Amino acid sequence: MLDKLFPRQIDNSIRGYKAALWIFGTVIALRMLQSVMIIFNGYQTVKDADGIPIDTYPGDAAQNIMALFALNSLWRLLVCLLGILVLVRYRSAVPIMFVLLLLNYFGALLLGQFVPPIRVGTPPGPIVNTVIFGLMMMGLALSLLRRERK
Repeated sequence: MLDKLFPRQIDNSIRGYKAALWIFGTVIALRMLQSVMIIFNGYQTVKDADGIPIDTYPGDAAQNIMALFALNSLWRLLVCLLGILVLVRYRSAVPIMFVLLLLNYFGALLLGQFVPPIRVGTPPGPIVNTVIFGLMMMGLALSLLRRERK
C-alpha cells in the first residue's frame, strides 16, 4: 500500500480503481468552485454559506476577514490547479493528493477547535465540506485498493 501512496516513479499510470480519478476530479472541481465563489463573491459566500455574521462587524474588521478568506481561497485554488495537473499528467500521485486534501481538512477541524468561528444559524458550508470529506475518503480508498487484472 505504501508503494501506491509513495510511488517510486510518478507517472500517468493508475494503480487503483479508475473511479478514484472521477472522485478526485469531482473533489477538485467542488473545491475550485468554492474558491472562485469566495474570491469573486466573497461577502455573500462568507455570510450565507459559512454563516459568518460579516455585516455585524465594523468595516475595517469585515474587510480584514474578507481579505483572509480571499487569501485562503487563492491558496486552495492553487492546490486545485496542482490537482488538475496530477489528474491530467501524473495520475500515480492521486493517492498522495487525497492525503494532502484530507490533512488540510483535519487540520482545519483541529484549528476550529482552538479558534472556533462564530456562526449564525446552520450554514450549508460545513455540510458541503463534510460531503467532500466523505468523497475524499472514498477516493483515497479506491486509489489504494488493488484492481484485479483480467
